[in-house]
Amino acid sequence: MKLDRFITLRHLFISNKKYIGLDFKMDKVLVALTKGLPDIAWDKQNSIYLLPNTGQNIDAIFKTFKGVAWINCSYFFEKTRSKQLNEVFDIQWIKKRELPLNHRTCPEEYIEKLKLKKYSNNTVRSYVSCFEKFLNHFKNVEIRDINDRNIREYLDFLIRNNSSDSYINQAINSIKFYYEVVLGMPNTYYDLERPRKKKTLPIVLSKDEVKRMISTTKNLKHKCIISTLYSAGLRRSELLNLELGDIDSERMVIHIKDAKGNKDRYTLLSATLLEDLRVYFKQYRPKKYLFEGVGGIPYSTSSVSTIVKRAAKKVKIAKTVTPHTLRHSFATHLLESGTDLRYIQLLLGHNSTKTTEIYTHVSTASFNSIKNPLDL
Repeated sequence: MKLDRFITLRHLFISNKKYIGLDFKMDKVLVALTKGLPDIAWDKQNSIYLLPNTGQNIDAIFKTFKGVAWINCSYFFEKTRSKQLNEVFDIQWIKKRELPLNHRTCPEEYIEKLKLKKYSNNTVRSYVSCFEKFLNHFKNVEIRDINDRNIREYLDFLIRNNSSDSYINQAINSIKFYYEVVLGMPNTYYDLERPRKKKTLPIVLSKDEVKRMISTTKNLKHKCIISTLYSAGLRRSELLNLELGDIDSERMVIHIKDAKGNKDRYTLLSATLLEDLRVYFKQYRPKKYLFEGVGGIPYSTSSVSTIVKRAAKKVKIAKTVTPHTLRHSFATHLLESGTDLRYIQLLLGHNSTKTTEIYTHVSTASFNSIKNPLDL
């Protein structure tokens, strides 16, 4: 069934009580169903329907609107910075590393907060490295005496030394983490000016290029990896975390669990891919993960990148092709075939359509009706 109605759940805190806000474009059907929910009320101040935040009411919302509207929970359920909740927090590298003489190290409470917040090991390494470089820039100043002016001086120093925008943003994040999370100073440095993000457009392949990559890949596992990345619009990490039970051939969907922002979602399962996966399963017999390496562990990230790059090179694609290029191509091809942007947003797992709108800039659908002046 095609669902054209959307409801966004929001947290509301009114008179020291927690409520669920139902944010949607006014629609007779949705309003009628909403009024049937228990303890529902209209909040004039926020122009939104609300009801007490309880587990029973959350269940009632999903039951009431099942088959009628999409429920967007992106702003409702708790998110953390951790992309891999089962990842073991590793600080051994901090203890084992060799440091220069008189090097100032991260305070223990900084490391402890990163652990409590369940930041990924990659993020921990980045924050520790950036914050220690910041501390060692002011070797003769006690950490408690470093002020807002010093921080701005340090950021100016990074800019003068041609540090990348990405590194400057990481430095700001690591500094803000200390003052706002470790010390608990509320939003003290949110007015720090960040480098403007470069608005680069994603690289997109044509449908023919993707099909040639798949058809010329003779290794069945490699072929299924490329096909799954493209046909489901997956991130590389999502592909590697897929388990056998996540392929739902009855409903023709793939269940993506604990993706970016710790969100679950469903995406499309291609009938063509399903046929290949059935042959692949009989040949490779994976035990837990859909794509396993030696010993039953998930396939490595570098192996997936290599497979995609080799396939692109084999069919002489001049563009720089990565696993994420296939995700961009999936979204763009759906848009060009007339799929609503909001559905593409849900399939990709984006929090907002603003993120998904980037594909309107690379889609050629709007160009097809325009006659090139050279051809007139």
